Amino acid sequence: MDKTSSPAITAVHPVIWDIDYGTIGSINFYLIEQGGQLTLIDAGADSDACWERLLDELKSIGASVRDISRILLTHHHEDHAGLLPRILKEKEIPVHAHPEAIPRLKADREFLKMRLEFFRRLYSEMGCGEMGADRFRKLEETIRDADRLGLRTGILPLHAGDVMAGLEVLGTPGHSPDCISFLDRGGRRLFSGDVILDGTSVNAIIDPGRDGQRLPSVAQQRGSLGLIAGTEADVLFPGHRNEIWNHRSLAEEKLAKMDRKDERILKLIREGQSVPAGIARAYYGPKYETEFPLVMSEIIGHLDWLESREQVEKSMKRGVWHYRLA
Repeated sequence: MDKTSSPAITAVHPVIWDIDYGTIGSINFYLIEQGGQLTLIDAGADSDACWERLLDELKSIGASVRDISRILLTHHHEDHAGLLPRILKEKEIPVHAHPEAIPRLKADREFLKMRLEFFRRLYSEMGCGEMGADRFRKLEETIRDADRLGLRTGILPLHAGDVMAGLEVLGTPGHSPDCISFLDRGGRRLFSGDVILDGTSVNAIIDPGRDGQRLPSVAQQRGSLGLIAGTEADVLFPGHRNEIWNHRSLAEEKLAKMDRKDERILKLIREGQSVPAGIARAYYGPKYETEFPLVMSEIIGHLDWLESREQVEKSMKRGVWHYRLA
């Protein structure tokens, strides 16, 4: 895709919406000038304030929404694709994203039903089925509202290795199955979405692929951090917080933190915790209740990683997985 040589990027215009929400600090997306065309990387959050930030940035460079030639998404999460309906109402602009993003952005009912059943079974087998009630309710509401929530436009698939608007696509899954980054080799810049952030952690989130199988989120995140560490770039433009100028050392720091999490989980198993829900409760304390989906994603992802490395093994007892040291 777009393998021919492209004009160099002449300007990057960050659109920064500062928000007070947890530790993310800001929602960042980017306008790219190149060869007389304007590309938008990510599309912010569905908020009047975020919309005004985009319009103000466009105005500052003498442009409007109708001057945007294409939209590239690093992933489908609502704080990266939220303004798409407003933008597309102004002008039909090609949207490019990873194939895994397409059924999520379109709120495909069959995909959503599969995903609901995936989590019902997953939480049951991990010993925390009753804790999933709130999430199941929200997923059921999404299925009912799919016609309203789904993006009604064609989405063009991007794969690792593709080149679009002079940007090389890198596959950087883990935080989400559809995470990709965009490398400007000539300018030594990487538009990295949420694969790595400075000053806050990035959750490797458990999810099924389009085939319904559980994806190895922690293994994917580790691979993506390794890829980031080896990427020839001077600066990373992330989806939140500040630009990153030390991506190699930061990626190594994140990987070391994941290693420490593995060791703590192994210690809990050694001390007698065997059911994933129990491991999660012992590891995270009150966060098990308040941040349940993220907490279970972390524990399940790390258990999958440890099992792949033959450090733990599991057996099914009365429909629940029990883990032990291998």
